[in-house]
Amino acid sequence: MNMQALMQQAQKMQRDITKKKEELNKKTFVGTSELVEVTFTGDKKLVSVSIKQDNLSDDDKEILEDMFTIAVNDAMVKIDKETDSMLGAYGSQLNGLF
Repeated sequence: MNMQALMQQAQKMQRDITKKKEELNKKTFVGTSELVEVTFTGDKKLVSVSIKQDNLSDDDKEILEDMFTIAVNDAMVKIDKETDSMLGAYGSQLNGLF
């Protein structure tokens, strides 16, 4: 296989990976436990948190859910930054794969 064919194959693979990542990012995933339900997008962004506890007032429950969402997304951003820092140009490519 010559170098040009190899480069074309690599470019096609990159386009395919990018397309699959975009498809994955549009999906949502719901995780549940006895008291909590969380929804993430395929790119690991937290969309919502629902706390199933009747002991909390509606206002307290809503504030707690919002604060949980903010904290999780903050941690995810820090993970992405550290990955980019440690892996350089390869970090953003690997973030979407795992």
